[in-house]
Amino acid sequence: MKNQGTPRQLKINTVIQHEIAYLIQDAIRKSGVSNLMVSVTKVKVVPDISMAKIYISVFPKDKVEMYIENLKTNKNQLRHDLSQKLKSQLRKVPELNFYLDESLDYIEKIDKELTNGVNPLKKLSSLEPRQKR
Repeated sequence: MKNQGTPRQLKINTVIQHEIAYLIQDAIRKSGVSNLMVSVTKVKVVPDISMAKIYISVFPKDKVEMYIENLKTNKNQLRHDLSQKLKSQLRKVPELNFYLDESLDYIEKIDKELTNGVNPLKKLSSLEPRQKR
């Protein structure tokens, strides 16, 4: 089994995931954008807490690249807001890197193949390999 990190890393992952999700949803609410759902699906912090990989799932998928680029552009402001919320819990807030979480798309492709009666294990060429990050 792959090492999931230290207990400290796991706690920091959870805290950052909840706070980033709150900050993003608050920004969406204040901007008045409707019909947009953004979820923070996973956070991975490196052992020295200097960087965090944040995986985002966006619905609807028609403008997903624009939303991810917007998050990458505003990552310094999000880091500052996060530091203000966590200043009593964390001494140093990690650098934030945003990635699109494609695991739901991968699961959906497998499900579609199974409902069509095709065994995806026999026809592996129909499924693209999932990218590890």
